[in-house]
Amino acid sequence: MGLSTAAAGDGAQLCVFDLRRGQQEGQELDKILFFHPADCPILLQLSVIGLCEGIVTFTRIFSPEEDCEVIESEKHSHVFYQAEPDIWMVLVVEKTKVNEPTWRCGALQGILKEAHSLFAMFHGPIRTLLDRQPSAELARGHLRTFLTDYLSDFYVGKKLQFPTYRDSLKERGTVQMLTVSREVALEVQSLTTVLGSCLGNATCQSLILFEDLLVSTTLPPDDTLNLYTYAVLRLTPRALSSNASSWSYLRKGTSVNAGPTSSSSNGTTAGERPLLREKLSKGKDGFVAADFTATEVRGAVPLTPILWFQQAEERMYLCIYQHKSLTILLLIPASSLINGEEGITHVKKQMLENGSQKIVTVEQKLSRGWGGENAYHVGGYRYLLVDPDRRVSRASPPGKVTTLAKDSLLALNRLRQEVDLEKSRHKTSDPCHDKDFEASIRTKNNAWVIAKITRGRELYMALEKGGETLLYASTAVEKFSNR
Repeated sequence: MGLSTAAAGDGAQLCVFDLRRGQQEGQELDKILFFHPADCPILLQLSVIGLCEGIVTFTRIFSPEEDCEVIESEKHSHVFYQAEPDIWMVLVVEKTKVNEPTWRCGALQGILKEAHSLFAMFHGPIRTLLDRQPSAELARGHLRTFLTDYLSDFYVGKKLQFPTYRDSLKERGTVQMLTVSREVALEVQSLTTVLGSCLGNATCQSLILFEDLLVSTTLPPDDTLNLYTYAVLRLTPRALSSNASSWSYLRKGTSVNAGPTSSSSNGTTAGERPLLREKLSKGKDGFVAADFTATEVRGAVPLTPILWFQQAEERMYLCIYQHKSLTILLLIPASSLINGEEGITHVKKQMLENGSQKIVTVEQKLSRGWGGENAYHVGGYRYLLVDPDRRVSRASPPGKVTTLAKDSLLALNRLRQEVDLEKSRHKTSDPCHDKDFEASIRTKNNAWVIAKITRGRELYMALEKGGETLLYASTAVEKFSNR
């Protein structure tokens, strides 16, 4: 069932296809909306898409209510995600020669979910683009530039490197919060009120981040997660400082065909590339500017991106302001902005006039209370806490996780894979109730790896240099929970 070759030698393929298109003989190519690598031969693209379509169709016979998520073959893993009805994203990764799997399918599917959520935030649903322009040129243009820029973060040299067992104590698709005192929370609330009143005739929404941690949001959870993800990827001081990173595929001589520019349903153009690092920079006024291509379609507001927030059901202009380690994302309702760029300039002016001192005060108080990336670390533990309902996680800092042995991380990765399967089975049999679950495994390097799910909240932990008994592992988890 596996593919005979891996295109372009990087061992990974990512495709997006529409099952409603290309149903007539000779029109199969029409169903392909995106394929990476772009230089993959057409016949191989059709082979991959045909195999994936066959798997989707076959599995629906036996499980019409549940989507196919992963198919394992001898040489490849095929990870599926139905992003929208009949629009599928599939990631094909080549297996290594060692017997131990080095990745977790849930983590790979998280990449597909994140990519689609970010795409929809900037360009709207793929189906809407296809309905707007049935030839699919518009959708393909957007997908080509956006997903190519998104994948640039995973390049190491000339190969894509997706999350492996070394990322077992990370959780994509969650927000990491900053805990603040009551005094600071009142200052943040006061600043949020000022930000909301910048437009005057309508309420603006906002996100406030300190370093890479969320401080405050006025958006619904799903929209908060998408905007937070974008901020951490491209907008925070740490993200902006990495613009010249050697990981950038553009600095490695890899060219990208951005395709023609044309308007989408939410006002963004295909020539505008919000994930392209080289386009983002902080100006002297403190606002982060995106040097996107101005087009007649955008009219008077060529430089301010428009985002579509599905949970809030509203289109908003995004303004980004930074003061030292503080990043403010101000969202202006597009329906309430009359004068285009002039109106946005007025909102920015109001924000600085009414909120500058509050911004400085909040940043100073957060900085004084900031203990660095190890501030929340619990000594002696390497852990990940996840609250799926709130989309929130907290984990040991990366520097601490690197101290774990390879055997410990591999065992934890394997345990998380088993937990994913158990959650999937329980979701099918009893979707209305969470299942409590706990497992402790002794690894071959005499460490303990632990997974515990209580009322939907998940804890994953690796303990090295510990006792040999299960009682030790249980006691350690209890002590951690109490802290």
